[in-house]
Amino acid sequence: MTTMDRQEARWLTPAVWGGLIGVFALLAPQVRDLFVNQGARWLYILLFSFTTACALTPVMIRLGIRWGLVDHPTERKIHRKPIPRVGGLAVYLGFVVSVLVNSILEEWMVAILFAGSILLVVGIVDDARELPAWFKLAAQVAGAGLVIYSGKVLSLFPAGPVGGIVNVLLTLLWIVGITNAFNFFDGMDGLATGLAVLLAFFMGMVAYQTNQPGLGWLAAAIIGASLGFFPYNFRVNKPAHIFLGDGGSTFLGFTLACLAVKGDWADNNPIVSFSNPLLIFGVLIYDMIHITVERVVTGKVRTVKDWIDYVGKDHLHHRLERALGSRRATVATIFTLTICLGLAAMVLRKANTAEALMLLLQAALIVIIVTFLEYRGRPGYRRGIKERSTDVEATDR
Repeated sequence: MTTMDRQEARWLTPAVWGGLIGVFALLAPQVRDLFVNQGARWLYILLFSFTTACALTPVMIRLGIRWGLVDHPTERKIHRKPIPRVGGLAVYLGFVVSVLVNSILEEWMVAILFAGSILLVVGIVDDARELPAWFKLAAQVAGAGLVIYSGKVLSLFPAGPVGGIVNVLLTLLWIVGITNAFNFFDGMDGLATGLAVLLAFFMGMVAYQTNQPGLGWLAAAIIGASLGFFPYNFRVNKPAHIFLGDGGSTFLGFTLACLAVKGDWADNNPIVSFSNPLLIFGVLIYDMIHITVERVVTGKVRTVKDWIDYVGKDHLHHRLERALGSRRATVATIFTLTICLGLAAMVLRKANTAEALMLLLQAALIVIIVTFLEYRGRPGYRRGIKERSTDVEATDR
């Protein structure tokens, strides 16, 4: 570390002790009973995961530096110095410990936690040794398959031989697609972590509306663990102390995707049931579809292998940064879009079919606006504007 780095890191030790004091205070049976008896177990889980992640993240910063698990600057990345990338382990431990301590581990959660744990390890190994893209995709497919085998399947089509197969394939596509889409957004300080908080919040609100306590508790654990990590990952006008890493972003994306599969989104209304998670995860879905279509149309990818191996700065946050000229404005814009779509999802829960279609139309209009704004962030857009302006000036002369 440089002298400046050491000065900036002085507050990390007090943060560890502060987090540990909070953890031990919450472990007191009287404190726990107080929350549970007041019907606020979700708040206890949130606070426990928050303090745990807050205490462990500084430890991960130092271990990441000691073990050499750092993210080095490259042309495709926006940071300018090596930064530890094992923050996801602190988020994971904050999440898992809060679930275990509160004895809320239900049968349906086991497969999700087990598969998510495997993907976390794969991600950490990838951060250390850079695994082939196909191997990581295979691990995600295997994890999704484990969750599906445990009985967590979307029910968009009627039960039956054909409907059952289609539901399984759509579940596989959903889990793997959302996992990767979320991982793609771990490209700016605070972006992926903030998205995890927002996505979990809106799923938690739907869980509250529909009396699904287990889903709400896991959402609260994600919110708390992510918030505990957030101050270390997002600092105004300063680089992050630590990154989630592929392990953390993959774990969060996978867990959020699985919770969406588990959720009961509507009663006997297939349009609402299908549309609710689409709205909550709308930003992720939009980016995944957009980059896939553009890469295929422009010839950047021609095969599935090309798509798996392709990396580039053409995601939503990259283009918005070029269009807006500010990373903070980009992160704020993406958060605002997510909030707008999440609020629509909450209203959609009680909407009839006509109202649901109107909300989907509103979401489509938001997507169109974002597409126009995003177009301004194309690498050649500003160059083309400048060339046309030069031509006009030459003609005027």
